[in-house]
This record gives sequence, structure tokens and C-alpha cells, in this order.
Amino acid sequence: MAIKSYKPYTPSRRGMTSQDYSDITTNVPEKSLVSQLKRTGGRNNTGMIMVRHQGGGHKRAFRAIDFKRYDKAGVPGKVVSIEYDPNRSARICLVNYADGEKRYIVQPAGMKVGDAVMSGPDSEIKVGNALPLIKIPEGTFIHCVELNPGKGAQMMRSAGTQAQLMAKDGGYAQIKMPSGEVRMVPDTCYATIGQVGNFEHNTITLGKAGRNRHLGIRPTVRGGAMNATDHPLGGGRGKSKGNNHPRSPWNQLSKGFKTRNKKKVWGWMIVSDRRRSAQHA
Repeated sequence: MAIKSYKPYTPSRRGMTSQDYSDITTNVPEKSLVSQLKRTGGRNNTGMIMVRHQGGGHKRAFRAIDFKRYDKAGVPGKVVSIEYDPNRSARICLVNYADGEKRYIVQPAGMKVGDAVMSGPDSEIKVGNALPLIKIPEGTFIHCVELNPGKGAQMMRSAGTQAQLMAKDGGYAQIKMPSGEVRMVPDTCYATIGQVGNFEHNTITLGKAGRNRHLGIRPTVRGGAMNATDHPLGGGRGKSKGNNHPRSPWNQLSKGFKTRNKKKVWGWMIVSDRRRSAQHA
């Protein structure tokens, strides 16, 4: 995939970039794996905004992605198409399995039409294959990692992400996350070999506000521009911060304030957090 730039014949075109989508092999999704996606605009059943900055955007259909590949253990599959998914930053692959079933998986970097994929503990250590962490060699780069066995992949699913398997001991595997954090995961959890594709996604420059609206992202209003009833930084005569540190609308400090609860059950699974990892690097 290449990045496409434009001649600056308008101010918004200057600096704007987009993908050329040369890696997409079809623009018609598999009908049996597509369903309607209900949009809420970030509101609950009473119409109150629960998630800010959502609404509008182009209509989308939902593609069912197979994040639980363990139930296809030992069944060979073949990639028949690489498709665009409007609901995620990564590309998706349509896989035809030998038993006749079709499923979507997240496309790993380098995977092409015609490639074979397999899942299960006896699978080859090859890009696109899914295995339990206990069967994967240390130092391997992985994506689509489960947090709990059988729950499905929850980590490293977006474009360009990957984690590294550092060690295995006592029924747990230590994984180095993209942030630098090292955490433990049960070694019976499944993971897929390789890095998620479309890693140039974060280099795209939208160039104008309209492209954000097309993605369903609404504008963000500064707290200082609001009324005092709407934000802790709002109100006052003219532009004034009120001698306050930056805060969220719910009065929580928004720069450097740690929100992770160390007393939670999974707290002991964090071997080293991203801040300590950065200091030792």
C-alpha cells in the first residue's frame, strides 16, 4: 500500500494524504458475514450523551471478525480476498476453510491472496497462524492476543500493532506491549503470529474537518470556551483558566494523573508499566 498526496489547488488539499488502496482485492464483502450496524451517536436510550464527539458519518455495515480461532484448530484455510473494513484501521482477510465455512480474520502484514492459514497447538510458526502462547517460541512477534483463554483476542488488533513474547513460566507468558509495558497472560491463551498489516495508517493526514465528520467524529470544544455549569474550566470574563490545572468535564486531572487501580485482580499481572520501561530503555 502506498500513500497518495495531492496538488495544493485548495488550502485543505495542501498536506492532505490518503491511501491508494492497492492492497484491496474486492469491494464486495461476504454477504453471510455482514450485518446491520446500529448507530447511537454516543447517546443512551434517554437521548443523553454518554460518549462525546460521536455522531454522523458515513453509513457502515458490520463485518463479523473471527477472534476465537481455537475452534478451527487443525482445519486448513486459504485466503481468498483482502478487504477494507470501515469499523477498524486494519485490513481483513476472507478465509475459506476446508470444511466449507468462511470467516474473516485481521490481516497480518505480508499476507496475500492464496496464502494458507491454520490454527491449533500443532500449527506451524508462520505469519497468520494462531497458536496457544505456550507453543510459541520466545522472542516471536504476535498480535490478536487473548487476555483470558477462550474469550477471544482483545489486544493488538489495530493497524501496525504487535507485541513480543518475552518469557514463559509458571503457567503464564510475559508479553511486551507496544507501549513498553510488560504484563502476564495465561499461556493457554491464543495469539496470532506476526504484525497487524496496514501499518502506514497512522501517517495519513486528514487535511480538513470534513474528513473527520465523514468518519463520524464530531468537533471537540475547549473547556475554557464553555460556561461554568458545563466544565470546571468554564466561565469567567474573557479568556481565563481560573488558576486551575487541566481537567476533564468530570473534574478529573487530565495530565499525568494515574487512574489504574492497583488493587484490582489483574494488578499483579503487570510486571513493569510503560513509564518504568521507558526509564530503563
